[in-house]
Amino acid sequence: MERTMSVEDKIRRAEEIYARRQQGIPKRTATVAVNSEKRKDLKLFKKLFIQIVVCLFIYVVIYVIQNNNYIFSKDFLNKVNEILSYDVNFSEVYENIKNGTQNQINKMKKNNQFLQNTTNQDQEVQEKMNQEDVNQENSTQNTNAMDNSNLDNNQNEKTSQENANTPAIGGAENSSTEKVLSPEEQQIEKIKNTTTFIKPVVGTISSKYGQREPTTKTVPKNHTGVDIAANMGTKIISATDGEVVLASEEGDYGKHLKIQIGDVSIIYAHCNNLYVKQGDRVKQGQEIAEVGSTGNSTGPHLHFEIRISEKTIDPQKILEL
Repeated sequence: MERTMSVEDKIRRAEEIYARRQQGIPKRTATVAVNSEKRKDLKLFKKLFIQIVVCLFIYVVIYVIQNNNYIFSKDFLNKVNEILSYDVNFSEVYENIKNGTQNQINKMKKNNQFLQNTTNQDQEVQEKMNQEDVNQENSTQNTNAMDNSNLDNNQNEKTSQENANTPAIGGAENSSTEKVLSPEEQQIEKIKNTTTFIKPVVGTISSKYGQREPTTKTVPKNHTGVDIAANMGTKIISATDGEVVLASEEGDYGKHLKIQIGDVSIIYAHCNNLYVKQGDRVKQGQEIAEVGSTGNSTGPHLHFEIRISEKTIDPQKILEL
């Protein structure tokens, strides 16, 4: 049967329950207090450990200092004391540095000014020399022109006098005058008198020297040489002796050669193959290339060009092609 509790038992039991509940709060507070105490102890331990390490370090430093005979020898200490005894005037040091820097800047400015003045003087001297050269050249040209004029006048007078002294046939006066050559004709005569030519390739002339009416836009109207049409691969021989001053594969001429003999240069253009190279010496009649159609070309042919002092001449006035 269920035990019947008296009033006193109920009161005592309620007191026990209350006491147990009250005991739970102090237990948690005590745990927090214990943790706080542990943290404080840990901090104190760390501080103590750091102090011990610092003390050990100081002790080691003092030990090293005492047992080092070189660093803290008497001579060393005397030198340190001597250096420390100097009275350093920082204002004076600053002024010295400032003055030295200003002097250096002034020297650089003077050097730049001197260089600028020298450059200006050199330019003035050069301009004067150029002007003197121009004046001298003009004077020389005027003198040469006067000399040539005098020579022409003397030549004309001499010719007139000779014609006057030469009796005419049938008693008639001789009115014939000597033929005056044009500059081009003079150059042609000079080439003929100094250089011998042979035909460079056997073929047919497809385009002559001078102005022409091309069928395509890529072909220039002013033709600086003669085109000799021939079969692809036909051998090209050197029209003269000379030196190969250019052997190139670039430009509108395609594969081409430039052979120099004195003031005269010959161009062999649009070749298929070149047999010689720059710097070679060639003989008249030597095989130097093959007919081709390289560069700005409309078919296999040899572009044959003659120049004197880099001025083009009609090749058909030099030799028969």
